[in-house]
Amino acid sequence: MMITKKFIERESNLKVSFISLGCPKNTVNSEQMLYLTRQAGHEIVTNAEEADAVVINTCAFIESATQEAIDTIIQIGELKKEGKVKYLIVAGCLAQRYRKEILEELPEVDALIGISSFGDIVDVLDQVAYGHNVEYFKDKNAPVEEIGRVVSTGSSWAYLRIAEGCNNCCAFCIIPSIRGRYRSRPMDAILKEAEDLAAKGYKEIIVIAQDITRYGEDLYGEKSLATLLKKLVKIDGIEWIRLHYLYPDAFTDELIDVIAEEPKIVKYLDIPIQHINDTILKNMHRFGTGEEIRILFGKLRTRIPNLVLRTSLITGLPGEGEEEFEELCEFLQHAKIQRAGVFPYSPEDGTPAAKMPRVDSDVARHRADLVMQLQAKIMEDFSVSQIGETLDILCENYDEESGLCIGRSWADSPDIDWLVYFDSGKPDLVGQIVPVFIRDTRDGDLIGTYAGKKK
Repeated sequence: MMITKKFIERESNLKVSFISLGCPKNTVNSEQMLYLTRQAGHEIVTNAEEADAVVINTCAFIESATQEAIDTIIQIGELKKEGKVKYLIVAGCLAQRYRKEILEELPEVDALIGISSFGDIVDVLDQVAYGHNVEYFKDKNAPVEEIGRVVSTGSSWAYLRIAEGCNNCCAFCIIPSIRGRYRSRPMDAILKEAEDLAAKGYKEIIVIAQDITRYGEDLYGEKSLATLLKKLVKIDGIEWIRLHYLYPDAFTDELIDVIAEEPKIVKYLDIPIQHINDTILKNMHRFGTGEEIRILFGKLRTRIPNLVLRTSLITGLPGEGEEEFEELCEFLQHAKIQRAGVFPYSPEDGTPAAKMPRVDSDVARHRADLVMQLQAKIMEDFSVSQIGETLDILCENYDEESGLCIGRSWADSPDIDWLVYFDSGKPDLVGQIVPVFIRDTRDGDLIGTYAGKKK
């Protein structure tokens, strides 16, 4: 039978649903695939049961993320068996890390897309629509591909990815093996994207990479984050610039000065330290010492008034005994870090730490619980300290039933920190940064009243 052009076009117009798991970098990759898919004429649907093709962009950073990805694949695979979904495509870190295993153990998967092949999503959709099982894997160390995006995080804020991969090679982390070496995006491309986001009305951009402090070393021969920030703050329309993630060993005095002096850069720094004990830091291939971290945090608090610090911590790392754990707790009590995520150590195949003698997993989880109890008091105290203050709040939603607006202060990053609920009766505040008088707290969230137009 002759296949006509009309037939090809009809068959290639698919309903496509995207499921994005894991970190902000994954979100950006999913947004890029959304853009390309829409540009190709396919219809985007939010409900997987209504889709011809479901694309799952996966995480495989730790065991729990890997399990979530597998569970999601199995769930969509069941829809495929029921005839509700025709094609199942797995993209991202799980595909990159477990390519062979997926092919052998998950026959419901029609296609795999590696971490450098998101730009091939349209070709993949074309191939599976004609009954081909395909794998798209480019060099994971290839330069970052510049692709448009469909921002999926709402109308008020968006991620701005400035680099891909990582060169730190921490002993517990599989990311460099999955996502490759550190590759910075050209500064001009980043600034153009930021200008486009500003033109579309986004008030906050969140600068992301596995390690933003090393931005530019590969392209320009030196750390260039400070230079990039000096240019980003000049873009009209952007009011908040938030920084994720800054590694403690790579701070420069110039960077600290820019953060301190530029009002658009929110005084919120996400600095993952993982631990404070020297022996553990050395065993985990972390740069610097516990004392250097203490000095850095002291310098930052001195030079940046009202600074809010966020960090990530791992309990039960190889070599962590009671003495090392107590040192971590004492540090946290002294440092008063206002925001923290705590995770029990999860040994990952292929990492140096996985071969080291490990702490019992129940002990690691118990220590994580103890740290979170400690941190909960610190974080609650910070929330209480905001009562009586009038804060700038980025309004993100309006609840018609309650008449409350919902937003965030500069001290809270989306999806991981607290929210602010305030009465206003004005849905038109969504997307604006407005003053709110804080009068109470509830489980860490702030309760306030709209204080009028921002001057």
